[in-house]
Amino acid sequence: MKQFSELLASCNKTAFDLRFTKAKNWKLEQEDRVLLGFLPIYFPREIVHAVNGLAIGIMGAGDHKQIIKGDAYYQSYICHLPRGIIEMALDDSLEHFDGFVFPAICDCVRNLSGMFKLAQKGKFQRYFDYPQNFDSLIGGVFYRQELEKIIDDVYKVNGVMLTAENLNHSIRLYNKNRRLIEEIYDIRQQYPWRLSAVDTYLIVRAGLAMPVEEHNRILEEVVDIVCEERGEPMDNIRVVITGSFCEQPPLGLIKSIEMAGCYIVDDDFMQGSRWIQGDIDDTTTDPLAALTNAYLTQSTFASAVYDVGNPKGKRLVDLVKLRNADGVIFSAASFCDPALLDRPELQKHCDAAGIPHINFQYHENTGQFKVIKEQAGTFSDSIKLWA
Repeated sequence: MKQFSELLASCNKTAFDLRFTKAKNWKLEQEDRVLLGFLPIYFPREIVHAVNGLAIGIMGAGDHKQIIKGDAYYQSYICHLPRGIIEMALDDSLEHFDGFVFPAICDCVRNLSGMFKLAQKGKFQRYFDYPQNFDSLIGGVFYRQELEKIIDDVYKVNGVMLTAENLNHSIRLYNKNRRLIEEIYDIRQQYPWRLSAVDTYLIVRAGLAMPVEEHNRILEEVVDIVCEERGEPMDNIRVVITGSFCEQPPLGLIKSIEMAGCYIVDDDFMQGSRWIQGDIDDTTTDPLAALTNAYLTQSTFASAVYDVGNPKGKRLVDLVKLRNADGVIFSAASFCDPALLDRPELQKHCDAAGIPHINFQYHENTGQFKVIKEQAGTFSDSIKLWA
């Protein structure tokens, strides 16, 4: 248990190190290594790994940094995430990064990519747009072209040419990473007391700030630990949390929900690490086509994607049933337009399926959780008493 405690402490340190010390040290070991920072949510890290790079998830400053300069860059009626990230950029927390990718999440992130470009942070800044048309001849062609732009950006930095062999190897490593994460979630579905939601979050988030090979070793160790009985089962309900796919909730919020009597059996906190459902083909002569096809056909649901042909509400209901959950907690960042605009439609599907739900909002440096804990506790009690 001491060894596991040390592992969790190491993951905590890595996950919330706003200067990305582990990644920077990794880069310094070889001259042609490249560090690329990407914002939530999903980014195909395989294409960077295959050309001797490391794609690092920049998840915001959370409650670990006071935001001063960042508030001068954004109006008051948007989420907190961009303020923290621009604060990190201005105080040189991101000085060792060679480039930045800004996946298409919302207009705030689009504006943030322009700010990085104007401030000349990194050798390149790329706004990474997702296809909203899932036809392989339309959205697929567009998505592949977007990938090729980023591959070219990295090539201009280190001169490493992408090969099918290297990309297949990278896909293989990230396939293993996703499988191990899902194995942990599957075990927690049956035995959620063996690993808390907070510990799960720390373990998965740490993987965004280290080489995938190292993270896979950590995940294998965690799987071995949670396969054995540990902890004590509680009289808690099981919930799925959705809406937190971009700006991350404080650890205190996750802990408060658990303490209020809720086992979190699935969530979208680290959605980028779990975006692709199942393995990507790692044996093809055209692995870029495999990555493209995986995005079109194996993506999870998210408010940043317009998937009218595959409704999010139905997929949420299916997830609740898969996890044998008792209810849904809609937890979105304040002013998060994608999540808040999707919520009414998702709630309708939950109502039609007879799934209880509650909702609340937060921001990444929320300091008080009493109201949220009381709300989650009331939700838990009502289900246990009357569901």
